[in-house]
Amino acid sequence: MKTGLRLAITHLAAEKNLPPDVVLDALKAALVSALKKEYPNLSDVDINPDTDEIRGHFQYAVVASVHDPRTEIGLEEARRIDADAQLDETVTVQRTVNNAGRIAAQTAKQVVMQRLREAEREIVYEEFQDKEGDILSGVVQRVEPKQIMVDLGKTEAVLPISEQVKAEHYRPGQRMKFYVAEVFRTNKGPQVLVSRTHRNLLRRLFEMEVPEIYNGTVEIKAIAREPGYRSKVAVAARQEGVDPVGSCVGLRGIRIQNIINELNGEKVDVIQWHPDPSQFVANALSPAQVLSVDINEVDKTATVIVPDRQLSLAIGKEGQNARLAAKLTGWRIDIKSASAIEADRLERARAALSGPITPEPLSASESEPSLAPAAAVPTLEDVDRLLPPVVPPAPEEFGVVMPAAEAPAPPALETPAAVAPEEAVETVRTVEATERTAEAAEAARSRVRFAEEIIDTRSKRPAARTSKREEEEAEKAQVKKKKSRPRHYVEEDDEVEAYEDILRRLK
Repeated sequence: MKTGLRLAITHLAAEKNLPPDVVLDALKAALVSALKKEYPNLSDVDINPDTDEIRGHFQYAVVASVHDPRTEIGLEEARRIDADAQLDETVTVQRTVNNAGRIAAQTAKQVVMQRLREAEREIVYEEFQDKEGDILSGVVQRVEPKQIMVDLGKTEAVLPISEQVKAEHYRPGQRMKFYVAEVFRTNKGPQVLVSRTHRNLLRRLFEMEVPEIYNGTVEIKAIAREPGYRSKVAVAARQEGVDPVGSCVGLRGIRIQNIINELNGEKVDVIQWHPDPSQFVANALSPAQVLSVDINEVDKTATVIVPDRQLSLAIGKEGQNARLAAKLTGWRIDIKSASAIEADRLERARAALSGPITPEPLSASESEPSLAPAAAVPTLEDVDRLLPPVVPPAPEEFGVVMPAAEAPAPPALETPAAVAPEEAVETVRTVEATERTAEAAEAARSRVRFAEEIIDTRSKRPAARTSKREEEEAEKAQVKKKKSRPRHYVEEDDEVEAYEDILRRLK
């Protein structure tokens, strides 16, 4: 049959979720603290829950003559307890503790509750210390400006604003998975920091959804993540014949879809890891196609060439795809299009041809002066002489038949004369001025055509017979309407009137 003390200890242990031995130790410490004022020499107590008996351990000093019976004992009495007792030694005497007073009971209660809180905090700290680096399911309890309190069951965790995903919206009562980032002690107990932005959250989700990753058949080599938007995961197979990407995606994408749903729609790209850096960089830029990758081991730089139509896909929105690929591979990636590379090559070739020619060193035999005349440098006139003459097209090619007598003789080819630099510059300026004048004339002609169309359209409207008074009222209404209309409409009407005025002047 259980006694009252045994029932109280069991009930308290179940309420606080603590072992009964911990509650019993807290009760012993509370009794020692409460009875210390009444019994200064009390060192420890023994509690028997089955009989409700409490026995105290009292320390007495062995003296020749007793002055304070609460802390001293005579030599003869001490030797009855311990035969080897000597003077100036201490003897431990066990006896039943009498019922304590109200103050002692209140002190014991406070000490018991304090010790139980400390024990509870210690158990919670040890439990969550082992779960650091793992993911837990929690419920959002309350949302504060700088942090969110999450209920993990036995304790509350803190989700700071730095660990929150900007694209996510948290509301009280929402159940989510959190990554346990850190567990540490504070004056108020253990503090648990959780995260929704840590990249290992993605790693733990893959371990939960993909059995091949959990048992080690497929290994996650690297993770690059921009929380809430997009992530890239590089995987490799440890066992031959296993498709690492297919294992992570799952049948009809069911595995990867569960991870995306847990991350509230964050896109996840699974790529295959490769020991060759060039191939790994090409895989990391997927879904873009890569033509070639040039690796620079010294600068840790990879130059990637992609087709022109794949350039924007390789860079990604605001450079996101290239940025994630660089984080995933650890290489600085420079993406160029095929046309840009070809244009760069042509530019270098032209620069090499137009640049100064460096003379090669001559040998001993070649360094001697030669009597043969030096070859002249070819000029533009020499090149024109070597080119075939340009024959003008015959009139018959344009459908015009001319008599043989009237057929004009082909003009004689003139050798182009050298043009001075000042004349060439003046010619270029004249051509540019002529082009600008032609553009201005074309613009004026288009405006005139526009004005003619407007006048033609207005002239086709039937003219109504109106009196002078009606004309004045119509003019006032037109002015009022022009004031009430937006500014750009008024400017358009003014422009039409200006065109009409220009057309009348031209006529």
